Amino acid sequence: MKRSRLVLASLLSAVVLSLVADPVAAQPSVSAELINGLNEKLLIVAVPITLLVEGILIYTVYRFKDADEAKPTKENRRLEITWTVATAIVLLFVGVASYGVLANENISFEQDTQEIAPDDDDVVVHMEAFQWGWQASYPQEDVQIASTSPTVVIPAGQDVYFNITSSDVLHAFHVPELGLKQDAMPGQSNVIKTVALEEGTYQGYCAEFCGVAHSQMYFEIQVVSQDEYQQFLEEQQSGDSSGDLETDDDVIRAHDETLSQAPIRA
Repeated sequence: MKRSRLVLASLLSAVVLSLVADPVAAQPSVSAELINGLNEKLLIVAVPITLLVEGILIYTVYRFKDADEAKPTKENRRLEITWTVATAIVLLFVGVASYGVLANENISFEQDTQEIAPDDDDVVVHMEAFQWGWQASYPQEDVQIASTSPTVVIPAGQDVYFNITSSDVLHAFHVPELGLKQDAMPGQSNVIKTVALEEGTYQGYCAEFCGVAHSQMYFEIQVVSQDEYQQFLEEQQSGDSSGDLETDDDVIRAHDETLSQAPIRA
């Protein structure tokens, strides 16, 4: 009975410790903070459980390695109740912690029920994928970035909405460091929301294989201060930012080769 109580106390201690634990490293965005925080809490719970199970396994192998015959175990209701309650507590914690993250609008934005950019300072970035590049624009500011591998500038500490779509095949918008990932589907717009916390440049790319030049579908997210963001918009609006896209020669060449190799259908 003492051993059962010790096991239950250890599991409860791990759950309480995970609830008060905070990520040490600064996170680049609210989305990354939520995801990494959940991973850390689940890890704190998983480690003692893993050690306990492995410890019991090693002890059992060593204790009964010389046994000639396996003896049937006796019923122990207290032990069964103990591990049932402990398992229920762990699963309840995992469910509550996961739901708190998954229900957050910075992880799962419900575009059918939630308003996009309700405040005047909110930023909307339209990202349209195509074989094999990205067309980025700011519809509220009437700004389009003239590059197939754009550097998208967003302000720190401000709600940013990425409207993701595709003009041809299935692609995927992915910025790992910011905790952002969303499918880009033809004829459909998917919106994801985040708040960038740390200024810097973050690499993004297409995470869905989409053809021969899939590996060239890169872009960058540059997080700057509010003043630098306003300066960027002014420069784009005063220049020729709404002109034709500057297409990459390698992308054009890869696209032409794919068309030339495609089977001819009657």
